[in-house]
Amino acid sequence: MPDASTPEEPAIGAEWPWPEAPEPLPSPVVDNHCHLDHRIRGGLLIDVDDAIARAAAVGVTRIVQVGCDVEGSRWAERTAAEHPSIVAAVALHPNEAPGLAEAGTLESALADIETLARSEHVRAIGETGLDYFRTGPDGREAQHHSFSEHIRMAHRHDRTLVIHDRDAHDDVLRLLDDEGVPERTVLHCFSGDAGFARECLERGAHLSFAGTVTFKNAEPLREALAVTPLDRILVETDAPFLTPMPHRGKPNASFLVPHTVRFMADFLGISLTELCQHIEANTDRAFGGSWEPAP
Repeated sequence: MPDASTPEEPAIGAEWPWPEAPEPLPSPVVDNHCHLDHRIRGGLLIDVDDAIARAAAVGVTRIVQVGCDVEGSRWAERTAAEHPSIVAAVALHPNEAPGLAEAGTLESALADIETLARSEHVRAIGETGLDYFRTGPDGREAQHHSFSEHIRMAHRHDRTLVIHDRDAHDDVLRLLDDEGVPERTVLHCFSGDAGFARECLERGAHLSFAGTVTFKNAEPLREALAVTPLDRILVETDAPFLTPMPHRGKPNASFLVPHTVRFMADFLGISLTELCQHIEANTDRAFGGSWEPAP
């Protein structure tokens, strides 16, 4: 991923036409899956300091920055080292694996990720997993190998495993069972129904819900939320993607998390404060302890 600090890469800050900030949450929560290094409209990059301040102002006081390739994972580790309210997750996204395998560089890329995994600023191995939506059958062997290696890495370094699963539920569970589910496992941007949720919960996983849970056509996802115990629920943006209602279709950012949390609390019939407190405590458990919040 490009380095947002380079002068030739202008970063989006307060001058960007972001939507109006939502009402602050009554208790802090963590955006446990964000891509601050991804380009959005105009090829611009998100300004990290602005993103942290904007999120903290509405009660989103900590962020997990997630890598999807070697360069993005290096950026995540470096950004976490520079910002105490951010921790890093490092991995090769499943859609990266087939191309790397074809080029003969998958093993060296996995070795680079393992080196990064040793950093004190890295809390998780992710996002790894399987994606059958963008990668066809020819790429599955490479994805399976990469996912298995990431699971082993999480075990070796006692890191949280952050899973990307798209149209691959059965094989995700099979490979997890084959390698052994890490003590701390998160299903990022949970996309299954209630039945799949139960399978993941039985394996001890936390389920992370993104802005998609607010979409009108997401009834199976809301059914999954309904069967998820309060001590297993996490919230994320996957920013700059998956923006919650009422801003669907626009670039996402951590400061929009309150829209998702309010929707979830209303759907579950619990107080907003109670859900925030569960999410905060759950995130600490899921990522191996607390870290310093933004002021």
